[in-house]
Amino acid sequence: MKLLFVADPLEAFKTYKDTTFAMMREAAARGHQILACEPAQLVWERDGRVSAVCRDITLTGGLDPWFEERGRVRLALAELDAVVMRKDPPFDSEYFYATHLLQQAERDGARVFNKPSALRDHPEKLAIMEFPQFIGPTLVTRDEQAIKRFHAEHQDIILKPLDGMGGMGIFRVGPDGLNLGSITETLNKQGTQTVMVQRYLPEIVKGDKRILVIGGKPAPFSLARIPQGSEIRGNLAAGGKGVAQPLSARDREIAESIGAVLAPRGLLLIGLDVIGDSLTEINVTSPTCFQEITQQTGFDVPRMFVDALEAAVSRA
Repeated sequence: MKLLFVADPLEAFKTYKDTTFAMMREAAARGHQILACEPAQLVWERDGRVSAVCRDITLTGGLDPWFEERGRVRLALAELDAVVMRKDPPFDSEYFYATHLLQQAERDGARVFNKPSALRDHPEKLAIMEFPQFIGPTLVTRDEQAIKRFHAEHQDIILKPLDGMGGMGIFRVGPDGLNLGSITETLNKQGTQTVMVQRYLPEIVKGDKRILVIGGKPAPFSLARIPQGSEIRGNLAAGGKGVAQPLSARDREIAESIGAVLAPRGLLLIGLDVIGDSLTEINVTSPTCFQEITQQTGFDVPRMFVDALEAAVSRA
């Protein structure tokens, strides 16, 4: 197959942990042709199909350099067997426009994973609200008074922006309410931006579990990202320590239930964040942790993904 990965610049990949690299390596090992581009290389001209200036690469088998470029070619996305959208957040206006170009490519006949419309329809923070049976007390609002009432009820809360990533902009406010007003003003921009507020989950000390759901089925291990020192955030980008562990019965219940709903919508790969028994986020843009789970458990997550990708292409 010819596989195009729409991603960040290849030169910026941290191959020792990068999930997109792990996908490419597994696909290349099976003999698939690997191409790559950035969203900036997507092109749509009048009366034409959406195309991209693609880098045709081979993997060296090493880490520095990890690829060699054989050349660049402009291809219509519909000419490829699959397009894998792996651009990292933020989900800004350019990401939004990229999903529209990819959706037009689908109309041309391209097969895109994850489905562009599904990327838009499932904001990673808000998507959890569809599954109230799996989440803790949660409020989404711009209203400062509503946030104060939520704090008065739950005492210990977490506030975060809807467009944050890697743990950015997450605040905890305890029973004393110290700095709640200032934090609210910072996040809601004087009432102009929406904020998510959740009851603090003390189980975070045991880790924020990343559960991968591929083709609607959960990988058997999660990566518990455990906060270090005085941090409340377990995100690896915020210094959390990743420890792989088998799924609990509750983890599996959450993953199988959500996978059964979201996979048919075109979300081949999702990453669920679970603290204790509560779902806190649904990642759909570029879920990670493939390499950490594989290295610590021996379970081959990239193989599971490429199996699912090949099956999805064969069905399309």
